[in-house]
Amino acid sequence: MTILSKKGTTIVSSLLIASFVASCGLPRSGPGKREIFAGSVQKQGDAFIVAVNSRVTRATAVQPVLGFSNAFLNAGILGSDTINPGDTLGLLIYENVDDGLLAADGANATPLDEVQVDGQGFIFVPYAGRIKAAGNTPEALRRIITGKLDTQTPDPQVIVRRVAGDGSTVSLVGGVGQQGLFAIERPTRTLSAMIARAGGISIPPEIAQITVIRGSHRCTIWFEDLYTNPEFDIALRGGDRILIEEDKRAFTVLGATGQQNRLEFETQTLSAIEAIAQVGGLNSNLADPTGVFVFRNEPAEIANQVLGRTDLQGTQRVVYVLDLTEPTGMFEARDFVVRDDDTVYVTEAPFVTWNKTISALTGSLSSVNALSNAAGGN
Repeated sequence: MTILSKKGTTIVSSLLIASFVASCGLPRSGPGKREIFAGSVQKQGDAFIVAVNSRVTRATAVQPVLGFSNAFLNAGILGSDTINPGDTLGLLIYENVDDGLLAADGANATPLDEVQVDGQGFIFVPYAGRIKAAGNTPEALRRIITGKLDTQTPDPQVIVRRVAGDGSTVSLVGGVGQQGLFAIERPTRTLSAMIARAGGISIPPEIAQITVIRGSHRCTIWFEDLYTNPEFDIALRGGDRILIEEDKRAFTVLGATGQQNRLEFETQTLSAIEAIAQVGGLNSNLADPTGVFVFRNEPAEIANQVLGRTDLQGTQRVVYVLDLTEPTGMFEARDFVVRDDDTVYVTEAPFVTWNKTISALTGSLSSVNALSNAAGGN
């Protein structure tokens, strides 16, 4: 039997360890560039690999379309004095006699406070009967009541005032200073005025969205657009529900970055550079700036445009590649728009894998040498 020397044993052990390390792999943050490219359609994979350029950037720069429908935009502002079912009215009736129909002894004026307009729009006034109030202005209702009482008391004088009522209210919930029901009054007949009445918004304006629900219709706008587009300051209707909430879009960052996390959008639009910066940038000890990938399920319409095709149907898996070392790489990353549910992944540099291999080998060899020395000492 041939017995290997100590040196021979170490060499053989080193080769075995190197072979083991190469076959089993090393700890890492994710797949490398070669593995990602191996999954391309061109190599019988299921994802299209697309290098980002200005044409791709333009084709993929799609953002959520928010705005009000014509039904909301064309709704006219309600007359500030129009009476609606549920409103509360205050009446004051003067009679030109000492002993009138309504007035108490020694008085010629009768206040009728908090007269409620019922669900059909009617009110009841003593000696005048049931009167249709909804749809009238206080002045029109004054004339109607005066006419009803004129046949029973000489020269009656009537004052009608409209106060806040439940029939002309909207509800505000979510990120506002004060949630609740608010009456539509002269100063609060539009969306912006009503939000101000509720104390303004309490969430970052850059990602605040306003949803107005009117019956079966529902529309959403960005809060900032409410002030940049005057047409979005729509007229309100009784029963409107207004919801103010933060943008729910999010993206995931993985790989050789400052941190790996799922993050919400902090602005209405987000570029690849901003997404990476949001997690602390590339890890200078690990990242490969030529291997920045954006994984996305792309609608067929956009995928066909990006790939110059017309035959694709249904959602397509697309992997966009950004090379920050190219002369225009930083500009392309700055202009490439990240969308909801995107995954931004940064590969490790080849040197990192090599360094891990050497470290694993040297660490393993040290252990082998220690074992060999211990065996030789016996």
